[in-house]
Amino acid sequence: MEKKEVCTYFEDRVLKAKNQFERTVDCKHTEFDDLYPYMTEQPQFFWYKRYVAWQELLTVVKIAEDMEVEWKDLFLEKQAAFVEGRVLDAKVLDDWYEEQEKLETESSKNE
Repeated sequence: MEKKEVCTYFEDRVLKAKNQFERTVDCKHTEFDDLYPYMTEQPQFFWYKRYVAWQELLTVVKIAEDMEVEWKDLFLEKQAAFVEGRVLDAKVLDDWYEEQEKLETESSKNE
């Protein structure tokens, strides 16, 4: 596989893992729900699937780094810092969209 194909593949994998994590932050349905449909009634399940999605994101990013694929430009600056920090805590969940929301608010004011 050529370097360009590897980069494209891992960029795609990072974006899919990012999307999966963001769906868990938003409490939306994910592939993980399909694996454990009987667990969706349990309140702790939502936290658990967030941690699973976070770990998937970290794993894919680590492999991308090992393959020398640039991944940071796929995230907002603050989001990339969270991923580099590797710890999923309330701040990550509370502030994941913060910059994105500011940009959207500013752009709507300018219209």
